[in-house]
Amino acid sequence: MTRYRGLPRRGLVRGGLAAALSTVGLLPRSTGTDTAGRTGAVRDDIPPARYASRPMPGTRPFVPLFPHRGLVTNEYAYRHPGAADARTSRDWTVTSGSLLSRWGCGWSGVPDGDTPDPGSRLHTGSAVLRAVSGRRDFGDVTLLGRFLLRPPGETPRTPATAWDGGHLWLRYRSAQELYALSFCRRDGTVALKRKAPPAGAAAGTEGLYTTLAQARAPLRHDTWHQVVAQAVTTAAGSVLLRLQVDGRTVVQAEDTAPGALSGPGGVGVRGDNTELYFHSFVAVPSPVGQVLSAAPVVDRSEQ
Repeated sequence: MTRYRGLPRRGLVRGGLAAALSTVGLLPRSTGTDTAGRTGAVRDDIPPARYASRPMPGTRPFVPLFPHRGLVTNEYAYRHPGAADARTSRDWTVTSGSLLSRWGCGWSGVPDGDTPDPGSRLHTGSAVLRAVSGRRDFGDVTLLGRFLLRPPGETPRTPATAWDGGHLWLRYRSAQELYALSFCRRDGTVALKRKAPPAGAAAGTEGLYTTLAQARAPLRHDTWHQVVAQAVTTAAGSVLLRLQVDGRTVVQAEDTAPGALSGPGGVGVRGDNTELYFHSFVAVPSPVGQVLSAAPVVDRSEQ
């Protein structure tokens, strides 16, 4: 088994992060049940997520629920959906790694570079985590949640890179066509990127990343942060993208050549060489006039 260069499992459970979460009152508990059918206690002091806009009539917010603990779904279920031991989810598809729940939070598990087993008990594979919503009807959308990331590590399969960290997906049409909004990278930057196949390419062609905007904005690890990602299509057909962290805009851009990404898609979470937690995860429709008003980009490199 590949050992991840991060906090050992025992340390995570009995001290360190768990103790810190309890101390500051951010250790959420859910009213759901875990994989053994045991009910979790309720906690009411989790900081609420605040919508950046009101839901439009006739549309539904996406509010995935997590049990108190256990496996939600994983790469094994994606590759073997008909297997009797596959754990599938109505809310999520995980194409790489594992999505688990701990304390009612979404959790990557302790990352490793191996292939997940059916229950993600021996290996999580979450050094490469790719989790996308089952719904693909999010056009103009605000995606928000609270995230905590541990310092990035590495495995023999996944050596350290500048982009290791946490990212959000908007307008996800496929693994080759999406917007990636990086809110916490190893190199201390935030970035907005479009991934799409070259114009005129055959179906199934690997998508290429185009950086639309990038800024210096280091994010503290082992601390909860509120992250908001937004995408709206203008009357001219361009797509406005905006990333906020802890209430401040850190990077924004206008994509004047979105192609198929001017239409709806899924939302998701990506992690690279990073153990991450998230809660209060919500996606709501976002009319352009209510969301992407002019706002300064804040350079947090000296803060």
